[in-house]
Amino acid sequence: MNVLVTGGAGFIGSHVVHLLIQDGHNVTVLDNLSLGSKKSIDKAAKLIVGDISDPQKSEEALSGIDAVIHMAGLIVVPDSVKDPIKYGTVNVLGTIKFLEVMRQVGVKKIIFSSSACVYGTPKNLPITEEEPVHPDNPYGASKAAIESYLQTYNAVYGFDAIILRYFNPYGPGEFHKPETHAIPNFIKSAINKKPIPLYWNGNQTRDFIYIDDLAQAHIDVLPQKGYQVFNIGTEHGVKVKEVIDLIFEILGYKVPIKDLGKRPGDVNANYASSKKINKIVGWQAKVSLKEGLRRSIEFYKSL
Repeated sequence: MNVLVTGGAGFIGSHVVHLLIQDGHNVTVLDNLSLGSKKSIDKAAKLIVGDISDPQKSEEALSGIDAVIHMAGLIVVPDSVKDPIKYGTVNVLGTIKFLEVMRQVGVKKIIFSSSACVYGTPKNLPITEEEPVHPDNPYGASKAAIESYLQTYNAVYGFDAIILRYFNPYGPGEFHKPETHAIPNFIKSAINKKPIPLYWNGNQTRDFIYIDDLAQAHIDVLPQKGYQVFNIGTEHGVKVKEVIDLIFEILGYKVPIKDLGKRPGDVNANYASSKKINKIVGWQAKVSLKEGLRRSIEFYKSL
């Protein structure tokens, strides 16, 4: 297929692009490079530098495309709490503008990079796709709003819209500026023998999904049609402090912990049921947390 990946220069996007090319697809990347890096993109992909809110760039990128994997957007929960208007403007309005260009040029297949944040504080664990959508922060609200628009574009305009709700991705190649994700911060602090920054004393429970497993899900759902929602997680919840213990075990030494207290917008516990995507397309997470951490530590040591 001819696949367009918006945000394909980012951490997850660049891995998706690489796997798509390995799988024999022709890939175009549309990215404004504000957060991603040109160096991260597979050289076999075509790069168009531009924004999803720019109709001309979007139309150029969509030329000859069969399917879109939409990953462009802002992703930092605390930042969304400080500036919800920015997240509504960039994520939601930007996506609507892009969807309109898709509709005008006749590209009607989209896989959307959503988040477990749409569930907010869940009533049930593990979280299934039937759990009510009730985001606890503006980032999650922006993802939920886009999901709602995609459901509407399916109903009104006949789009195939596949929603992938990520849990907590991690792995080699994560270079956010500033880095707000837990695992790369933990690893880099430990490697440099500096105190590890830790919220909530590490008592939050999360579902950490290795980047290669997450990226593979996008390829596996490409043939799907209609409007569908899938959780992408390991189905195993682990306390954040247990992740730090594993990092110490792999490294063979410990460093101090820097207590950062509470953080607005966080939920106490979430982890996925991924039975639905396993049943429909056969996808499941394969890389264990310890193995994923070992690969990630090797990567950050090599820099």
